[in-house]
Amino acid sequence: MTVRDQTQRGAPVSLLWVRQDLRLGDNPALAAAMRDGAVLPVFVLDAAAEAPWALGGAARWWLHHSLLALDQAYRARGARLVLRRGPALATLLDLVRESAAASVHVAEPYEPAARALLDALGEALRPAGVRLHRHPGALLCAPEALRTQSGGHFAVYSPFARACRAQGVDADIIATPAHIPPGPALRSDALEDWRLCPTRPDWAGGLRATWTPGEAGARARLDRFLADGLEHYDLRRDLPGIAGTARLSPHLHWGEISPRQVWHAAGTEAAAHGWHRGGDKFQNELLWREFSAYLLRHHPSLPQAPLNTAFAAMPWRRDAAALGAWQRGATGVPFVDAGMRELWQTGWMHNRVRMVVASFLVKHLLLPWQEGEAWFWDTLVDADLAANAASWQWVAGCGADAAPYFRVFNPVLQGRKFDADGAYVRRWVPELAPLPDADLHAPWEAPAMVLQQAGVRLGETYPLPLVDLAAGRNRALAALQSITTRATASRQVAS
Repeated sequence: MTVRDQTQRGAPVSLLWVRQDLRLGDNPALAAAMRDGAVLPVFVLDAAAEAPWALGGAARWWLHHSLLALDQAYRARGARLVLRRGPALATLLDLVRESAAASVHVAEPYEPAARALLDALGEALRPAGVRLHRHPGALLCAPEALRTQSGGHFAVYSPFARACRAQGVDADIIATPAHIPPGPALRSDALEDWRLCPTRPDWAGGLRATWTPGEAGARARLDRFLADGLEHYDLRRDLPGIAGTARLSPHLHWGEISPRQVWHAAGTEAAAHGWHRGGDKFQNELLWREFSAYLLRHHPSLPQAPLNTAFAAMPWRRDAAALGAWQRGATGVPFVDAGMRELWQTGWMHNRVRMVVASFLVKHLLLPWQEGEAWFWDTLVDADLAANAASWQWVAGCGADAAPYFRVFNPVLQGRKFDADGAYVRRWVPELAPLPDADLHAPWEAPAMVLQQAGVRLGETYPLPLVDLAAGRNRALAALQSITTRATASRQVAS
């Protein structure tokens, strides 16, 4: 008996294309597929589908473990996750034919390549009479629904956030199903054959010690944050030496928990305890994630090209040695190096430190923001195309930013302000740990006797700074002036 014969005798089959919604709870696509009949959840690994933004190393590690957890969750409810590797469009069409699926359900993405792929899939399914259903789930607010009063697109975060709050967030959280009617038993790849995990044991070990991918891990991390972090989030979120942030970004990126679940859980907890400052600030950070997705939705070139086109003429330097030192956490600037080492060890970096290390790369070293964007893409477990691109452009000064000045973070002042007791630097740059707090963030300014007593030999046990901070800042400002002058001259010629 063929699969089609089996399907005709039983419930119709809905193919659920799992992408970045690796969860069962509050999953509109899954709920709709179950209403249609039997469910065949599938995940397709296509290395070329989102080129040049194929999965980075840290993201591949996360995906491996999240898929393991998701398959176990499906099996516990009677279904099974089918894995296939190959060109996504052709592979999905094969799966539709093999399963005799009457419909395909998928969560709506916001990445340009993924949206184009869904458009192509819908066209390819139409002649066979198979409907493609695109569902919300990745965002709080649909990017298409948010417009300025004049009907345009938002370019600044604050009015965008107000519009999101005014629109409201649907509070109808979909329960996790107790049983999922299974589709036909099709061939599935072995996850181990995909070889997603890194071969370097030092990297994989640090990731394992830091994270628990999967829906259960996401819920546990949210619960810990609600209990221990939400109350004082507004005061502690900028201090990298303590556990003051939610660290939910990779779970949100992979859809192991929905933004609606997080939004309403935080709002309910804050209201119950009167933690309005912490709750509001945390929800604002969720809206920053939304704003990034909104920018990418309306500016598909965001990952490659500056929103402010004048920055296309920025006289960036090319310095492979300086870039490599930045990547290794060997710049000679402790707060920067601590962040880059945290990134390498854990696949994550505190948000305040992300801004500082990014500013150091593009301002003090005058290296292209795309170089930093690419490194973060490969090493962050929460690497998200929209958030990564929007954040790097914000720091570089060429993106969506209402600030009327060229922002240059001073890494020494940032360290002294947000890591005053040196807990963060001492954890990630242990060779400097014996230094007193006053000298920890700028060891090149420390008296020779203090360095000697701490066993610190600059240029030997710890590098000298790659650049004089004042000179680097002045060079960045001069570069900005050069493109500003050029843009002014071009406008005068045009007029």
